[in-house]
Amino acid sequence: MARSIRYLLPALLLCSVVSAEPPAATSAEIEHFEKEIRPLLVRHCYECHSGEAKTVHGGLRLDTAEALASGGDTGPAIDLNTPEASLLLDVLHYEGDIQMPPEGKLPPDVIAKFEDWVKRGAAMPASGDIPERTGEQIDFEKGRQFWSFQPALRQPLPEVKNSEWPESRIDGFVLAAMEQEGFSPSPPADRATLIRRLSFDITGLPPTREEVQSFATDPSPQAYSQLVDRLLESPHYGEKWGRMWLDLVRYTDRTASWLDSTGQAYLYRDWVIRAFNEDMPFDEFVHRQLATDLMAETGPDDLPALGLLSLSPTYWKELKLPCEIIKTIVADEWEERVDAVSRTFLGLTVACARCHDHKFDPISSTDYYALAGVFASCRLAERPMVPEEEYAPIRAAKEKVAKLEEEIAKLKKQKPPPKEEIDKLNAEVAAIKSSTPGYEDPLANALAEESMYVVRAGETAQDGTRLDYRPEPRDLPLFIRGNPNRPGPIVPRRFLTVLSSAADESGLPTRFTQGSGRLELAKAMTGDAAPLVARVIVNRIWLAHFGKGLVGTPSNFGQQGDRPTHPELLDDLVVRFIANGWSIKQLHREILNSATWKQSSSYDEEKVTRDPENKWLSRMNRRRLEFESWRDAMLAASGKFDLSMGGPSEDLDQSSNIRRTIYATIHRREMSTTLSIHDFPDPAQHSPARTPTTTALQGLFALNGPLLMSQAETLSAKLQQDHAADLDAGLADAYWRLYSRAPTENEMQLGKAFFGDTPTEQRQEKWTQYLHVLLASNELLFVD
Repeated sequence: MARSIRYLLPALLLCSVVSAEPPAATSAEIEHFEKEIRPLLVRHCYECHSGEAKTVHGGLRLDTAEALASGGDTGPAIDLNTPEASLLLDVLHYEGDIQMPPEGKLPPDVIAKFEDWVKRGAAMPASGDIPERTGEQIDFEKGRQFWSFQPALRQPLPEVKNSEWPESRIDGFVLAAMEQEGFSPSPPADRATLIRRLSFDITGLPPTREEVQSFATDPSPQAYSQLVDRLLESPHYGEKWGRMWLDLVRYTDRTASWLDSTGQAYLYRDWVIRAFNEDMPFDEFVHRQLATDLMAETGPDDLPALGLLSLSPTYWKELKLPCEIIKTIVADEWEERVDAVSRTFLGLTVACARCHDHKFDPISSTDYYALAGVFASCRLAERPMVPEEEYAPIRAAKEKVAKLEEEIAKLKKQKPPPKEEIDKLNAEVAAIKSSTPGYEDPLANALAEESMYVVRAGETAQDGTRLDYRPEPRDLPLFIRGNPNRPGPIVPRRFLTVLSSAADESGLPTRFTQGSGRLELAKAMTGDAAPLVARVIVNRIWLAHFGKGLVGTPSNFGQQGDRPTHPELLDDLVVRFIANGWSIKQLHREILNSATWKQSSSYDEEKVTRDPENKWLSRMNRRRLEFESWRDAMLAASGKFDLSMGGPSEDLDQSSNIRRTIYATIHRREMSTTLSIHDFPDPAQHSPARTPTTTALQGLFALNGPLLMSQAETLSAKLQQDHAADLDAGLADAYWRLYSRAPTENEMQLGKAFFGDTPTEQRQEKWTQYLHVLLASNELLFVD
């Protein structure tokens, strides 16, 4: 493939881009280019088609948007007006007179990457977006001056005109920015609105009628703060906020059938929920997920925490193929882990430095390989959640069963198979399993301190490949242009240069020497990089509460990311977050008890016109529920809702599934259609935030899908049973169950008119139709 892609160059030499002025690219499009497209160009094109080339062949450069727009010596290759008609795609698809590469058509997945890029608009960064370098080295001292790499300092409260409004330090910073822009706060939301907003925000579930009425009539000044505390102590808090974390770490219950796994991924999901419920300090939360097996203070029951890495996407390795291909597949797996860990914890796109120094941030290729070496020094492994001495007899029993099953498999191949002998061995297997306590206990998806080496199985490429696992950690070489078959100098395992304070004699960050280095990496992130790690998680929590982060790019705190709208507020929150022992629950309390969060979301034309994105927080954002909370709200209303926690997942679309949606099966390879049409993130990659969409498929699902219809039928039976003789009471009950409020007089009249003079005993079908409409309404889908 490496040789083949180089043959793209003759086609590219014929190119200029039709549009002289390339469209402005979003940060997401630039990130896609840096991760997916530039590595191909760097490996195979830049030697002749970049500013670093001794001679720019054909007058074509491919390293900046301006260069691509000016094109080469002849003819356009990319048509931005009609991307699918681009000559480049015709060339790759072998659809014209020019067919590149001449020695054979590129693999479909490689062509698809170029095709997707062109259809997206062929986004590339402008030359002015590339930071200065000192010679061939990154200027790390200059890089450390960037805002997100600076220490976090407690900020003095700014002066405000409306000194009566602030209820917390948050409010002081928000109000000062608001007043500077000529805005004033919105009035506080009423209590019924607040408890519904709070309940969904903290637990992902609606409040009951009794809870709303009790809070609305509670005269205590502490009623609100006590409600916040009560909801934070609910076990359902961990389910709501655990799902936020699972999006980031690309959690899945099921993956490809060929993977050697027992499918006990739910142990990691349950561990995350428990960690949130117990308010595990976030720095410890980081340590355990990267290296709990290396921590003396944790035991084998904590091993599911390693699911962050052990549930990583893993790619098929056909060992009959040459080892050069398998090396690339393995290198891609390391890249995925570097990307997921760095974006989740650090908000940095470190994986962009696999093929070259990062084009925007002070992250070198040696930094990338220093981290990749950590992940290359451990392998995915299933491990028991009991001490080794307890597991020893179970291991012996499993080894014996494996031998017996091997014998059974051989016997079954005989013609005819010896039935009596097979039955005898099967009975022996069953006896061993039943007599060995703990035999069927699940194993955790965890890690082992072993390095993987890809080696040739014989003397020639046709002999295939062998994977060797060795107990000692390994330092990776720097792969020239990201190609593992072109190794360069060895790079010792260590942390990122720009975030490190300690250095060795060479001036580089201190090397990792404790096994793979996972624990040292975790401690470096909550040590030297603590301000950045704290900024990232504080921003994620703010994003979840307000629908928009103080930094609009939650997983990119680098040059290409957004700058904070309220930098002093963010730093002030970060300082107190760390001082409060990295407590997520305390951070929730501070945000939720602020006057900023308690504002009404009522419409104000002037504010919406002047600040449509609500950048200055002069009102609360009306927010759409994520699919999980929407479905859970329906189940809660119907009265048939299984709130049991933990355990194996269940098929989402199975009619008998009445559990919370977080316990629905997530399949990395075969995503549920219901989830995919409702903005559920791709479990194959890190997801910074959900992007809500409104599509015709969603509307059709609401009108014709089985979920709303089945919930309407269940709730109609409940209302018919409880209020057969009192239609008014039934209508009121429906509104309380679905919207946490009583119906208005107009709504009561409309409801009565719909039922008309239908006899009481024949209202069941009418109830189903009526409730289907209420379930599909925006009031259930949105929260004020």
